[in-house]
Amino acid sequence: MGDVLTLIEKAEREIDVGEAQELEERLKKGDFDLEDFLGQLRAMRRMGPLQGLLGMIPGFGAQMRGMKVDDSELDRVEAIILSMTPEERRRPDLIKGSRRLRIARGSGTNVQAVNQLVKQFAQVRKLMRQVGRGRMPDLGALMRQQR
Repeated sequence: MGDVLTLIEKAEREIDVGEAQELEERLKKGDFDLEDFLGQLRAMRRMGPLQGLLGMIPGFGAQMRGMKVDDSELDRVEAIILSMTPEERRRPDLIKGSRRLRIARGSGTNVQAVNQLVKQFAQVRKLMRQVGRGRMPDLGALMRQQR
């Protein structure tokens, strides 16, 4: 229980209440975009290493034992998002062929990494829309789509 309280305390220190309420409103409207995702990613990074955060969540601690979580993946995701124009971050559906190549070059990754991020974000956005509408998302269907 102490780990959960520590996690809550870290979240309270790093997350601005006004920003959280604004994000909640955007979620309810279905307006979650890559700018919001980047903001959440950065807030999570300020809370500490990802492995430490996941280890504080009940049920994850035991599963995480012996596993190594690489924070450099978060760096890669952030680099990809920062290589996008503000309009692309707001409207990821604009990101097609030549834009994906430009983003990949700008982020030091490849087109497949950009494709993967855009696809995963579309799934997260769909999940957030369901949560914003007060529906419990079908996580099983979401996991099957990732295969």
